[in-house]
Amino acid sequence: MSTALKETVGRYGIWSVGLRSEDPDRRAEIAEAAAELEQLGYGAVWLGGSSAARHAVPLLEATSRLTVGTSIQSIWQYDADTSAAGFAEVESAHPGRFVLGLGVSHAKLADQYRRPYSALVAYLDALDAAGVPAERRVLAALGPKTLHLSADRAAGAIPYLVTPEHTAQAREILGEAPLLAPEFKVVLEADPGRARALARETLAMYLSLPNYTNSFLRLGFTEDDLAAGGSDRLVDALFAWGDEDRIRERINAFHDAGADHVAIQVLDGGPRDGLQREGWRRLAAVLT
Repeated sequence: MSTALKETVGRYGIWSVGLRSEDPDRRAEIAEAAAELEQLGYGAVWLGGSSAARHAVPLLEATSRLTVGTSIQSIWQYDADTSAAGFAEVESAHPGRFVLGLGVSHAKLADQYRRPYSALVAYLDALDAAGVPAERRVLAALGPKTLHLSADRAAGAIPYLVTPEHTAQAREILGEAPLLAPEFKVVLEADPGRARALARETLAMYLSLPNYTNSFLRLGFTEDDLAAGGSDRLVDALFAWGDEDRIRERINAFHDAGADHVAIQVLDGGPRDGLQREGWRRLAAVLT
């Protein structure tokens, strides 16, 4: 079902919050950055935050081949009818280039958070009824139940904040055919102290969210690893840092574990909603 999607997204993509901006003053900058990402050889851009189809439009208009996906669209923020209408509009203008990435978000971020798995199943039922094809949607799956759902009701999974060990387990659950496209964070910094400090700034928010901490515990980390901003062991598992060879090795470990595509989030110490264009260029050189 997802063979075509695997081919279009390629081995590497960029995950970014900054590229989903709704600020009209940034539209030209975003379009220029998207065009450069396509030229650099990235196959996909994944729009961070609770993005919607409309956020993909400036990137799609500025490129000819780049696949753009949401990573993720919260099922609590956008109802299924709205999602289906947005998908249809973008699909009509840019056939085959938009992927609807869906997830259940977190109880702390959504007041209506109840029975998330059942709510996600009902949401997919509504998308089916509205004509959104399963092969054009992916799920932000961490645990086994949602990974199974990703194989049965979508084109695959886009797990966030995971390790190659999680990827190996996810591939076993998904089987061979579905797309498996984990997100992975890269700090282009060789100094261990600076790299880990920057990583912990980003990790802090996620350590307050049980969906992630439970995932870490399932992977064999302990409560001690989750304390005091995260142990070095946890940080080093969730973030790549070091010289170019080390970063390339860490990214490719996901492919070795069964990933089809890695959505790379570059951290450079700047604003979370900034555009890490120099980092994207450096990374492209590392991956060639």
